[in-house]
Amino acid sequence: MHVELRDITKTFGNLRANDALSLSFAEGRIYALLGENGAGKSTLMKILSGYQPPDSGHILIDGQVVTFETPADALRCGIGMLHQDPLDVPNLTVLDNFMLGRHEGLLPKRKAAREALEAHAARLGFHLDPFRYVDSLTIGERQQLEIVRLLSLGARLLILDEPTTGISAEQKHTLFSSLKRLAAQEGMTIILVSHKLEDVAALCEEVYVLRGGKLVGHRLMPTPIDELVTLMFGQSLPRPSRGAHSLGEEILCVESVSLTARRLTVRDLSLSVRSGEVIGLAGLDGSGQSDFLRACAGLQPINSGQILINGVSIRGKSYAELLRMGVAYAPSGRLEEGLIDGLTLAEHFALARDSGIWIKWREAVALAARQIAHYNIRGAPHSPVQTLSGGNQQRTLIALLPDNLRLLLLEDPTRGLDVESTAWVWQQLLARRDAGAAILFTSPDLDEIVTYSDRVLVFCEGRATLVTDLDNLTRNPAERLGELIGGRSL
Repeated sequence: MHVELRDITKTFGNLRANDALSLSFAEGRIYALLGENGAGKSTLMKILSGYQPPDSGHILIDGQVVTFETPADALRCGIGMLHQDPLDVPNLTVLDNFMLGRHEGLLPKRKAAREALEAHAARLGFHLDPFRYVDSLTIGERQQLEIVRLLSLGARLLILDEPTTGISAEQKHTLFSSLKRLAAQEGMTIILVSHKLEDVAALCEEVYVLRGGKLVGHRLMPTPIDELVTLMFGQSLPRPSRGAHSLGEEILCVESVSLTARRLTVRDLSLSVRSGEVIGLAGLDGSGQSDFLRACAGLQPINSGQILINGVSIRGKSYAELLRMGVAYAPSGRLEEGLIDGLTLAEHFALARDSGIWIKWREAVALAARQIAHYNIRGAPHSPVQTLSGGNQQRTLIALLPDNLRLLLLEDPTRGLDVESTAWVWQQLLARRDAGAAILFTSPDLDEIVTYSDRVLVFCEGRATLVTDLDNLTRNPAERLGELIGGRSL
């Protein structure tokens, strides 16, 4: 199947997201679509997959013009899209979600559907329990489920929007191996929308680069990373670093804590974190690091032990009380937990500020405008948050964090951000660190953890290992952390 986009244009008010874009995708090839946040990548792929119509231009499949009114129309033509936040139903099982979109009448054939689910999952090297509820799955498992569902519905061109965000290195290896096999052996076309240039180098054969809604480059891989960065941003970028800083008094004290994560129990975890310190939490997806972060925010119960913030136990305290103590948590699930689908940016900033019974709308709009400018969010105070790109939603989540925090608990704080935006967000976070805040964060990107962490807490099979001297590991620090995550000892 050969797919062509010809002169695609799409505008939102005064913003031209796609400006006369023409791209071509051949059968059996793996492509990357690159660009900074807001460059128009997701918009273009939503047009290709039937989620929104273009203002002008055409989609051609094997030389024939096609028109999509809905994503179902695109899927019937063999085009399916895995979104950055998978479109599933959390309170249904894996099997029920797999069966969504099938036309089988009033009595669906559950046994046949289960066999198809297991066959497609095995073919890709995925392990999915048909009877688990989706809200208990990790982001990586939810992505695997959606890929299996799309393939079962006949997708021949598969679009993946930031598929490695929030998944482990092991899950990424499994995913990439499966995608290469689908392209090479079954002639599928894969389009990877990503900001992670190392993923592009590892997977893709051709690259299209967008900037400001326009196509600014087409390259065959391998192409030097620096050249791709220059195409994306118009300039090369300096290597990030955490810089020198001093530590203050103890902010967080974790004493012999045990907690039950999704599939295992993390036992006897102790940690002391001081003002001005950054602690990275590493581990395979679902190993307990996110649960530990939530426990420190008072959002996850612990089985035993205690967690103290500024010497005060948080047992029994609400998240609102912890906020008043200077503790804030930012989840990786932006629209699921961090933001409210349907509310504008101004409404979000009004909610985030404790202004009493009456909302001062003029002040809320002015605050939203200031934060939009400061955090370079591509939107306006009246923009509904769900209309922003994933990267701009992430910027909004960071912008909503209160001032004068003592402890920041961040789950994948640069999820969906491009290289430049990632460096800029960390510049803001390190400024808070320099002002005396302590930071705990999770990330599936070991290079990010090594770059910004003073110490790293590695989670593996119910135990946590504290790595205190990253600079003196005998080999590449990220590689050694990967070995710890995989179960080897230092």
